[in-house]
Amino acid sequence: MSTPDVTVTVIVHNDAERLPRAVESVRRQTHANLEIIISDDHSTDATPAVAQRLAAEDPRIRHLRLERNSGGCSVPRNRALQIARAPFLMFLDSDDELPDNAVELLLAAHREREIDFAMGAVQRVRVDNGRRSTWMPHLVAERRALDGIEADPRLLFEHLATSKMYARAFLDRHDLRFPEGIHYEDQLFSAQAYCLAKSFTIIPEPVYRWYVAPFAASETASISNQRHKLANVRDRIHVQHLIDAFLAESGHESLREDKDHKFLKHDFRMYAGDLPYRDDVWLASFADLVTPYLDTLTPGAFARLPRAERVVIQLIRDRRLPEARLAARGLGHGVAPRRVTADAEGRTYWGDRVPKSEWSRRELDISDLELETRPFPSAQFRHEIKEITRGPGASIDLTIRTYDPALRLPVGPQRATLLIAPGGHRLHVHFRLSPVRPGIFEGHAHLDLGTVRLPLQGFAGIRHPLLRLRHQGLSHTGLLLAPLVFPTLTTRVPSHHLTVEPEGHGPGRLQVRWEPVGVTAKLIRPTVRRVAGPRAKSAARLVASALK
Repeated sequence: MSTPDVTVTVIVHNDAERLPRAVESVRRQTHANLEIIISDDHSTDATPAVAQRLAAEDPRIRHLRLERNSGGCSVPRNRALQIARAPFLMFLDSDDELPDNAVELLLAAHREREIDFAMGAVQRVRVDNGRRSTWMPHLVAERRALDGIEADPRLLFEHLATSKMYARAFLDRHDLRFPEGIHYEDQLFSAQAYCLAKSFTIIPEPVYRWYVAPFAASETASISNQRHKLANVRDRIHVQHLIDAFLAESGHESLREDKDHKFLKHDFRMYAGDLPYRDDVWLASFADLVTPYLDTLTPGAFARLPRAERVVIQLIRDRRLPEARLAARGLGHGVAPRRVTADAEGRTYWGDRVPKSEWSRRELDISDLELETRPFPSAQFRHEIKEITRGPGASIDLTIRTYDPALRLPVGPQRATLLIAPGGHRLHVHFRLSPVRPGIFEGHAHLDLGTVRLPLQGFAGIRHPLLRLRHQGLSHTGLLLAPLVFPTLTTRVPSHHLTVEPEGHGPGRLQVRWEPVGVTAKLIRPTVRRVAGPRAKSAARLVASALK
């Protein structure tokens, strides 16, 4: 057999259903001189039979089955490396795909100049809603050649091993293999590859299609989506220690702050967003695991974070765990704390006390948020639903509390409005917020979802109500937080099944879901989709242009 140009290893474990899709994406590559190694981590379902069938259909496919299950990605990749025949190597997971020209594009980068690896953009596809986005788009926005990771340490954020094509000689020269027996092996492998590579090329074209199931059941969730397991936290921290040791031993200690910033901004941030949903026992164990590692990080890494993220981290380190859970709600959405405290010098701190240590005061000092002086449209408030009561039909009654820690609102009742807009038609629900005590207002709103105007073709999707305040001719629209747990409400509205439920992730908003039923679902929506296809839209644009 002639030597293939590229070996693509497809690792799989008990994924017989999706394996053919992954393999087919390699078979239809525009560069055909390649070999495909299906590396089966001792599957116990129909995967072996599927792999054998695929190998029988295409002589480029080889089936490698491990004698026992390794429980991770490293062993099946390393075993495939032992038998790979090509001078260039790529890796693919069985639940993902390669775009049709991925191999051609990355191989061309290798042939343009001698490099250790080439990397391209990763296209993320949400399996729950089909939305597509680019992973770390700012890092792959343009074509560029780099002579070492020091040229752009931000690349440490792009730690996927699957978005790259490696020169076999580079991996062998440094005996670079995937670390076995641990999870998050990509992070260590990629950090080592970045540091050891003398030169590599980045291309902006998509070279990997990553299917993401963020809300998969725990038994089928990917490793990165098993953050509810404390073992997951241990694994992630263990890998960070290994990366730190490698940076020190390899003479790349200058990258430590960048790597620490990446851990805080990416790894820790993923857990921070989940904190509102964790109980007290889990939170205490999490703090026990993560605090010793946080204590080893460089001060500059913390200083590069947004203030809201620094607050959550410090509350964890100070063992103010219920407050950390509270601060984590609305991260990235400008949600205010319930209370702030000022010291004798006028500095403002998160919560109901002035922190004791100098470090804590620095991290919990939120004076830079300018809560008292920022323009009203960007002011920070905290709106929380305290009680939800089901009303007649499709209506619900809400008790809403607004926290105004900087005392931006005038004394006395405030006019407020709930907003929700499915299908482009906005429903306004006006109500009054009355003062409870300084900085706290409370009111009651009757939200009748049966009065929402829906499009003729119906509406299939989710919306979350917002809360709008007005002051001196200016308006402020902010998130409305809901109880994290409350009974799901279901009912029928014209041509739709309606569900009101907890969001279940993220900040935890009130989630309203519409699902078309009956004639709307079976006839009207499909017809409108056909009529509103690309050709119809193009014709409409031409007509509109001619009438100008």
